[in-house]
Amino acid sequence: MNTLHIAGTKSSPEILFDHTTGVLSMSGESYPENSFEFYGPVVSWLSGFLKAHNGPVTFNIHLSYLNTGSTKCMMDILDLLEEAFLAGVQVVVNWYCDEENDRAVETAEEFKEEITLPFAIIPISEAP
Repeated sequence: MNTLHIAGTKSSPEILFDHTTGVLSMSGESYPENSFEFYGPVVSWLSGFLKAHNGPVTFNIHLSYLNTGSTKCMMDILDLLEEAFLAGVQVVVNWYCDEENDRAVETAEEFKEEITLPFAIIPISEAP
């Protein structure tokens, strides 16, 4: 398995999933023309990774905006991580938000309500 890297654009986030460390990172904005086409390879890669990887997984999210299609795809990603968590894998989600952007914070809170795995909403000022 190789590390997955997708360069960010104006409408799609940079994605870096490092298979050696188990750190998954997504940053930017997400409103690609076809969210399902954009995220399809990401969901496929993550599914394969979780089947082959039994170490801890950290998902760091720095998204300031997601459109409706991206929101559905993000839920697909979080569902895969939730399944791994329920199967005993150590999974942590860190969602970094600008605390002054109410919409971004609300989006993160909505995702957090949908899953049971450890999910921290962290002010962007505290980002590493």
